[in-house]
Amino acid sequence: MFCSFVRLAAPIAAALLGIAPISTAFAEDPGLWKVYNETLKGAKYVDLTHTITPNIPVWAGFGKSRFGQAAAGTDLEGFAKKGDTFTYEKHGFNASTYDLATDQLGTQLDPPAHWAPEYAAIDEIPATYAVRPLVVINIEDKVKTDAGYHLQVADITGFEEKHGRIPEGSVVFVRSGWYKKWPDPSLSTTRPFPGVSLDALKFLHLERKILFHGHEPLDTDTTPTLEGEHWLMHNGFAQAEGVANLDKVPETGALVAIGYPKFGGGVGGYARYIAICPPDWQYGVTVGAVPEAPLQKFDKPLHFDDKAGMRIR
Repeated sequence: MFCSFVRLAAPIAAALLGIAPISTAFAEDPGLWKVYNETLKGAKYVDLTHTITPNIPVWAGFGKSRFGQAAAGTDLEGFAKKGDTFTYEKHGFNASTYDLATDQLGTQLDPPAHWAPEYAAIDEIPATYAVRPLVVINIEDKVKTDAGYHLQVADITGFEEKHGRIPEGSVVFVRSGWYKKWPDPSLSTTRPFPGVSLDALKFLHLERKILFHGHEPLDTDTTPTLEGEHWLMHNGFAQAEGVANLDKVPETGALVAIGYPKFGGGVGGYARYIAICPPDWQYGVTVGAVPEAPLQKFDKPLHFDDKAGMRIR
């Protein structure tokens, strides 16, 4: 709308002021708007993120998280008394409380400070992580015959023989199929599970110089010392855990957008990963294909369900 207005208004203004017409180049989409309109607007978007609820699988050492309904923390004259739970009916709005037992919950971005305090915490991850080329290496067939299979260097070089060299600075996600049983609580204690070998991690970071890797399970490997995660964190590398829907994105040619809360000094990060796939990809949604502004109106309103421990429809 703004660009159309400029195209119409510029010649009129030029005539009234007696100056030369504005350059046609100036009226084109400026900067990266052109990239959005010509490429990203028609792309397919696939969410690679699990929804956080009180009952999702989590390492037993962290305990249980709880969701609740926010209440007034002080007397609000004529509106609410201290301790009153906010409701749509009485106050016109609602709010939630989250007692999260850990920042290692659900789909994550692990900053290296999770293990190594001399390296970056979650709020110190640079903004340049936001959008990167996405590579997906599929080991699902091998996991079907060996539930504890870990990505090997041979899997990476085999991938490159088919698809070409992994781009420097890219994000590499390892598809294992583990996520398909989510949110079965037994996932947090089921052994063995698929992982990524230390040799593969070193190859990806030191030889291919990727930004970070990610995997579907909640741990990097099954060694007694978690050697892969230990090496990553103590060398300043981040990683993604609990990634979902990797069977719904292409192995090459997509981007990944990354978002996460910026907790000061956070040593874990609840993350959201969105794959941005080519327009002809079979999965995902395009801009404008679903309600966005305004967002969808549902037949059933949200309400707090004591049994579920959260708001549901």
